[in-house]
Amino acid sequence: MRTEELIQKAKEAMKNAYAPYSHFHVGAALLTKSGNVYVGVNVENASYGLTNCAERTAIFSAVANGESEFDTLVVIADTDKPVSPCGACRQVMSEFGNFKVILTNLKGDVLETTVQELLPYSFDKEDLK
Repeated sequence: MRTEELIQKAKEAMKNAYAPYSHFHVGAALLTKSGNVYVGVNVENASYGLTNCAERTAIFSAVANGESEFDTLVVIADTDKPVSPCGACRQVMSEFGNFKVILTNLKGDVLETTVQELLPYSFDKEDLK
């Protein structure tokens, strides 16, 4: 799947974001190594700490469907520069390896990076020993 197609899927998903408090809509599209795509949106809650980001929603959806090997994650929002994942999302992404991450916005600005570049010193299973 081409990058442009993944960006479009994330953009379409963004319309379904549940953001009644911040009005900050985020969409994500996750391409797995098996070729499936899972989308995610941010889902806010009146108890702000229970809000879930689009990136984690897409990852959790993939995992719920038996997928754990990821190729590319696209994240999009209406921001001045390509949207950046929060720290919690970066840590969750790192649990599944060093895959490509494409950050973008509605203006068409694109930043291609990797999980490793976003979180170079992640906490992982080796730290549990």
